[in-house]
Amino acid sequence: MKKLLVLLFSLFLLSSPSVFADDISDFQIEGISIGDSLLDYMTEDEILEEIERNKNDYSYLKEPNKYAEVYLWKDLTTYDSISIFIENKSANQYVTNKNEEFTIVTLRGMISYNEDYESCIQKRDEISEVLSGMFVNLEMKKQSKSHEADPSGNSKMEGFTLFFPSGDSIQTYCNDWEETFRIKHNLSEGLSVILYSEEVLDWILTI
Repeated sequence: MKKLLVLLFSLFLLSSPSVFADDISDFQIEGISIGDSLLDYMTEDEILEEIERNKNDYSYLKEPNKYAEVYLWKDLTTYDSISIFIENKSANQYVTNKNEEFTIVTLRGMISYNEDYESCIQKRDEISEVLSGMFVNLEMKKQSKSHEADPSGNSKMEGFTLFFPSGDSIQTYCNDWEETFRIKHNLSEGLSVILYSEEVLDWILTI
């Protein structure tokens, strides 16, 4: 049975107080899980439009187009928006199974805290504390770094990563963009809760 991973008011809720999960496919954000087909939530035209719109978002990575990111805003109950990563197969004429083509490999829920970084940190710490209590045998690391997308080095990310034996992870972090950079690129800053598959995490760390 899937476990429900949501932010609701000041609580971090799962469908069971005792959780034993080998990897992050056992969790959901807004009813969506890794391994689902994105076609269950969007049309193919909507997906392709999003891929095109976001195609330059990871230009700073070594393989910027290995995965594609798609955003959802409609019909959300907990998060302001969610983003979904799929393998970038949309131009591959040899992929005949549409569900396979649009398989979700990483999932992120976001809540905006523009100009309110302290509130973001407070919510992040609440979530991380509950996660660490649920998975006492798993490693959790606190991490802080400058965001690679901002060459000035003045945009930061601070958060926690919970590592699963499978290589998957759950991240909870707050990002604080340098204000000029944020406005120029029309970025939102705040809290992210991410279900990272191992392959996408490896990709996003390769600069």
